[in-house]
Amino acid sequence: MIPISTVRLGPEVEERVLSVIRSGIIAQGPVVAELEQRFAELQGAKHAVAVNNGTTALVAAVEVLDLQPGDEVITSPFTFIATLNAILEAGATVRFGDIRTEDFALDPASVEARITPRTKVIMPVHLYGQSADMAPLVEIARRHGLKIIEDAAQAHGARYHDQGVGTFGIGTFSFYATKNLTTGEGGIITTDDDEIADRLRVLRNQGMRQRYVYEVAGHNHRLTDLQAAVALPQLDSYDELVARRQQNAALLTELIGDVDGLVLPRQLDGREHVWHQYTLLLPEGVDRDTVVEKLAAAGVGSGIYYPKLVFDYDVYRAREDVIIDDAPVAASVARRCLSIPVHQHLTDDEVRTVAAAVRQVLGA
Repeated sequence: MIPISTVRLGPEVEERVLSVIRSGIIAQGPVVAELEQRFAELQGAKHAVAVNNGTTALVAAVEVLDLQPGDEVITSPFTFIATLNAILEAGATVRFGDIRTEDFALDPASVEARITPRTKVIMPVHLYGQSADMAPLVEIARRHGLKIIEDAAQAHGARYHDQGVGTFGIGTFSFYATKNLTTGEGGIITTDDDEIADRLRVLRNQGMRQRYVYEVAGHNHRLTDLQAAVALPQLDSYDELVARRQQNAALLTELIGDVDGLVLPRQLDGREHVWHQYTLLLPEGVDRDTVVEKLAAAGVGSGIYYPKLVFDYDVYRAREDVIIDDAPVAASVARRCLSIPVHQHLTDDEVRTVAAAVRQVLGA
């Protein structure tokens, strides 16, 4: 089976982890600080604050803005559930724009239509490794006096007109096991705001700047040096990793671009796609479950990210802090999306096998 994702960590990771174990400093320490510096450089941010997972990064980013009960955050309905859960955990109300099929991200026009006097934050999601359309979102935020939090969990190193994602407001990233950069579990927050960075560091450390001197009611959001040691060697070769994913994506597009009715992902002008996923839109009327089964029979793994909109579950539909608006484009995408392998460990022959299976299953 050619898997949708593969985690392979080389001897340089083992050596770095062993060095942390031997140092005797395995909780948050100098290796986390090094990761923060390196990641800030990757994104072009002034500050990066490491935390224990990507959901924590989102929760802390909302919390640090001091939203009040009833304050609203507008985000995408087509995302992993952590986006919604984090807003609710931070005590805010969430409502949803619609998306555009070309980037699977928030449609700025739909965001404008959802703004109310209670709106405080726009939270675009940079899905699958490509940036949302940030220029109009930044302009909407400016005109209405809103903050921006970027859910960049899947977009490490992605850029929008030469500006790194996570630098248009507060950026949040995940280091979960299957992400382009991984610590197993982990996350990081980027910002150019000195005060926000300082508050995030205090917040993640039980509200302490100095030991047993509490400034706020904080949390234990800390990442460990052991986890940071897993990520640092990956950063050394991250450009090569992204280049291989881009090469695989280009080859997939070349090999299946003529399949009738199949909508392929593409890198949009002015954006750098890091190809966390290669996500197709199946032709209308095609049974996706059957496609998944036939691909598996042909030895090709696939993934559905995501099968429903985040509010389309009973647990959220009755909540007063989840305001549901129509999102017809997102609903269509959720019915038709299917991701196929694009990761850096694929050989050219494996990419060709993936493409041939897609063609066969879809009768092309």
